[in-house]
Amino acid sequence: MNMHQDPYMNFADMGPEEMGFLQQATRELSEEQKKYFYMVYSNKRKNTNEILIFTLLGFVGAAGIHRFVLGQIGMGILYFLTGGLCFIGTIVDVVKNKSLTLEYNKNMAYESHRMAAMSNINN
Repeated sequence: MNMHQDPYMNFADMGPEEMGFLQQATRELSEEQKKYFYMVYSNKRKNTNEILIFTLLGFVGAAGIHRFVLGQIGMGILYFLTGGLCFIGTIVDVVKNKSLTLEYNKNMAYESHRMAAMSNINN
């Protein structure tokens, strides 16, 4: 079995929704473009457990770090200045941790796909 046939199995925390999304997104790419996509995406992708840890730091005075890590600078500043919107926003984000991470990872997959599709690796 080819190691590059399904490289997404290397991500321990990847759920079936993200796996299906990535397989569908890379379907029309050449093998070389898929390798390039995987390389770029693996560097941009965020781990759900790491985001959960950053979110939990909001309860000890470092509210909003998870939003900064997810590229949501405005929300990060708002959380930081308001104590995670008086902890309510932090509690909501603990519950929504997986969906926040999935949304970020999908955006990174779109970006990685554009980069791979534009590459002339197969030519």
